[in-house]
Amino acid sequence: MTRYGPMFGPDVTFLGVDRCTLDEPDTYRDADVVIVGAPFDGGVCHRPGTRFGPSAIRSTDYGAHDGSRPSLALRVDGLRDLRVVDAGDVEMFAGDIEGSIAAIEETVATIAACGAVPIVLGGDHTIALPDITGVARHHGFGRVSVIHFDAHADTGDIEFGHLHGHGQPMRRLIESGAARGDRFLQMGLRGYWPGPETLDWMADQKMRSYEMSEIVSRGLDACLEEAMALALDDCDAVFLSVDVDVVDPGMAPGTGTPEPGGLTSRQLLDAVRRLCLELPIAGVDVVEVSPPYDHADITAYLGNRIVLEALSGMAARRRGDVWNPARPLLDGRGTRPGAPRVG
Repeated sequence: MTRYGPMFGPDVTFLGVDRCTLDEPDTYRDADVVIVGAPFDGGVCHRPGTRFGPSAIRSTDYGAHDGSRPSLALRVDGLRDLRVVDAGDVEMFAGDIEGSIAAIEETVATIAACGAVPIVLGGDHTIALPDITGVARHHGFGRVSVIHFDAHADTGDIEFGHLHGHGQPMRRLIESGAARGDRFLQMGLRGYWPGPETLDWMADQKMRSYEMSEIVSRGLDACLEEAMALALDDCDAVFLSVDVDVVDPGMAPGTGTPEPGGLTSRQLLDAVRRLCLELPIAGVDVVEVSPPYDHADITAYLGNRIVLEALSGMAARRRGDVWNPARPLLDGRGTRPGAPRVG
């Protein structure tokens, strides 16, 4: 697993963090988080282009690529308070979905085995199968719950004559035993797929799927609290899988299968921050950013910020912080003697 570097675009790391090479353990032995790209879009059912997602997520930011991003909200620097390194992209094999899946799984398993949290930049959602399986190989099959943000359930069986694709990874995970159906929590589903037969299968697996109407009716916070309680029941860790199409396409147009009526980008970022602050996260993937369909880098910026919110949440959790979202920005700050405190 020699460091390939980005397959598409310049060889840059996520916002300037250090490089690592997975066949050189000394380069990531002390890492808390290893970022890796999976530039694969061979599983899409509609518009391709997510192979360019990892490069866009790594590089789209108006700030310096200096390996530092202090969070205004959480008062941590996720890129410095954690040891974060970037392993480059997994080499994807054009037209070989099975080979690509195997390569990603082995890479993620290697990262998890060293004690680091893998953050995988997609790529289409096919990669959730090897991402979560790779983490489960370290933590144990059935021991890692999944919180899955998406417009689509991704629980199809055979689509276009194939077992693998971005509409099927969650079914394959449950069938394999890598993830448990009764600890699979889906947030933001909506639209007109899947059909009744697939929904019946999901119910039989005891999945918990929060459709947007329920989220609007009950409130996102209430749904998250319920999902977090389920995720920690008889599981040791949580994998967070984020498909950007969970966000309304008015705020995230650069994706292959846009579905109107989703979360706002604000809601998603707040949710990711909270989950990574309050839960033991074992892995993260951010998928379905498709730059060819983006406008003004809107979706690429969202993908970048999802990663930063996850890192900031994990850093605050490591520090043992109890976050108060109502705390004024400047409360407790200031160095001038006698300066008034806010609040």
